[in-house]
Amino acid sequence: MHEIITLQLGQPSNYLATHFWNTQESYFTYAEDQESHVDHDIHWRPGLSPDGTETFMPRTVIYDLKGGFGSLRKINALYEQENEPSSLSLWSGPTVVHRQEPIEQGAYQQSLDAGLAPPALTTSTVRYWSDFNRVFFHPRSIVQLNEYELNSSLMPFENWESGDVLFSSLDKEHDIIDRDLRPFAEEADQMQAIQIIATLDDAWGGFASRYMERLRDEYGKTALWTWGLQDSLQGVPRNKRLLRLANKAKSLTEMYKQATMIVPLALPQRLPRSVVLDPSSQWHTSALLASAVESIMLPSRLKDSAQRITLGGLAELLNPMGKQTVAGLQMSFAPPPPSPEEDSPQQQQQQHHSGPGRPATGLPDDISEGAHLDIHFTPSDQLDPYADRWQQQQNGHASGAQPRVFSQVVALRGYGDGSDADGDADMLDFDERDHRRRRQQSAYETATQLYHSPLSFPLLDSFPRIFRDAAAGSTGSDDDDALLPSGTHINVTSSLSTDASVSARLKLLRATVVRSIGVEDREALGNDLAEMADEYHEGWSSGSDEGEDD
Repeated sequence: MHEIITLQLGQPSNYLATHFWNTQESYFTYAEDQESHVDHDIHWRPGLSPDGTETFMPRTVIYDLKGGFGSLRKINALYEQENEPSSLSLWSGPTVVHRQEPIEQGAYQQSLDAGLAPPALTTSTVRYWSDFNRVFFHPRSIVQLNEYELNSSLMPFENWESGDVLFSSLDKEHDIIDRDLRPFAEEADQMQAIQIIATLDDAWGGFASRYMERLRDEYGKTALWTWGLQDSLQGVPRNKRLLRLANKAKSLTEMYKQATMIVPLALPQRLPRSVVLDPSSQWHTSALLASAVESIMLPSRLKDSAQRITLGGLAELLNPMGKQTVAGLQMSFAPPPPSPEEDSPQQQQQQHHSGPGRPATGLPDDISEGAHLDIHFTPSDQLDPYADRWQQQQNGHASGAQPRVFSQVVALRGYGDGSDADGDADMLDFDERDHRRRRQQSAYETATQLYHSPLSFPLLDSFPRIFRDAAAGSTGSDDDDALLPSGTHINVTSSLSTDASVSARLKLLRATVVRSIGVEDREALGNDLAEMADEYHEGWSSGSDEGEDD
């Protein structure tokens, strides 16, 4: 089966994962004449409901702080309430139980439970990630950490060391892997990977780092694929920005020792006009991130064996040098083409450029030196979030030239129904047959792997309206009528790549945070970051000695 087990650590991670699971749930088919493109057994565990019908629940363990689960209950409609065993105590007198006031369900969840059409969600009605959740979880999947409370000002969960200490204390008391993860691992026939979603720049980074250390000890040959989220630094006081970057540096250096692949993610400072979202809403920002994450991972769960690859296989493609385990994620999207009578002048011009029946994929004709898409999710490591220097670091050189790409994996979804006799190659904007199995001929050439699936990305009623309709693109309007509605499907091009810009970013991160680290850890952290940066010089030289002696 090649199952993937997911670990979700903290509020931002659970927002992203909720979009991910909602999308996975939408791929289930219920008519006899329908067949899903996706192998559900990879991410879902089968079971039986109280009435004997077959059910599926995610193979995931969800961690959050006290108050972070919102209205989600550990016991749901698929499981009956069990009496909790009474705890042993030396106290023989009367006891008083204090229970926290439960959070009421929103109208969306109430409608789902009643089997009614749910109302449209808004940024004001989504208070927690559970407010837009559409799936049932096994009770073992829900793990609340009562030592810290969500958004507490008295005891904030923001220092890397706090997460480190919390995991160590819990693991010593309970053996977290035995209690939480092993039951899911023992159900798997052939576990291909453990997927970790965690923030890098707060205490969850420390928690995840120690968790991954234990996972590597227990599952030495299993791929550990990590999505490392990072919050925006805009509007954050300078001392807090420095703390977050120091947390990120510690997370990267510790995870780098254990992870098969690490993909840092953050909302871009600048978005294309095709994306309209509220940056203060985690529901909005996580939706954009989830659309890219879900799309690039699609090949790992396809039924089509010709287009399917494990997460470990993806990591091998992205890491040709052996130690380049930090990758960057990009994406572009396009709505499906309307009927000819509905074409706007802008769309007619776009079709003329792409050719009849050949929708634009966002890829250039030649991707041998790297695919550069519209939206880059690589976080900024610049202490000043408004500095222009970050853009230069992202491009790899002060001149603005694109960085050297060592290896890339490109996934296209949609852009045709898969019925073309030539395997969809003639339906794309480039000759896919020249790139699908392109291998690296030397250390100076980009290794490229391309995948295509006719399965487009669904915009569900739980997904915010953040993508602009191409027909309204020329008006510049942000009205609801200009945004793609629920029920629409979009074509997505996504790319994961390892490139030379990682070296510049790691050097910048080292120079920014090393003086804020305690003397006892400063040298080790600085050396670890420098060693990581050096791995992205191997096999390529910029022709310039600038910055080499930093």
